[in-house]
Amino acid sequence: MNFSKKDIVLTSFVVVALLIRLLPHPPNVAPITAVALFAGTHYGKKYWAVLMPLFAMVLTDIFLGFSMITPIVYLSFVCITLLGSLLKKINFLNILLSSLVFFVITNLGVWMLYYPITSEGFATCFTLALPFFANSIIGDLFFSGVLVLGYHFAAKRLQIA
Repeated sequence: MNFSKKDIVLTSFVVVALLIRLLPHPPNVAPITAVALFAGTHYGKKYWAVLMPLFAMVLTDIFLGFSMITPIVYLSFVCITLLGSLLKKINFLNILLSSLVFFVITNLGVWMLYYPITSEGFATCFTLALPFFANSIIGDLFFSGVLVLGYHFAAKRLQIA
């Protein structure tokens, strides 16, 4: 395989995010949604864009644990990566949209797996998830900013197109 300087820098950012996910952090304040959006907007090869966040999740989930919801969480990151490919840029609204995609997909999964499939079950599930959504937004904004600024700094310094 032939990796460009850009691919190596992008992948190093994913590795750092992977390591950060293993550190103690508040619930849902994690870098993977930001990595998925970042990968979708920056990787030239879209299969790498999709694989990188999944790779980070699988490797960290080996240590953190898998659950019934894991495939749905992974699906949400694939959707966010594809969204990033379509949007082609990271800005405040796109980060919020990514947070919303994660929130809706994962909580639909939680509702279907763990709550009664009723309007009351749906309302309870999504209401109880709201504090986690706030944490997700905080983490997604922070880590997206770190990724974008870090990449621009590295790209300028290493003269990557």
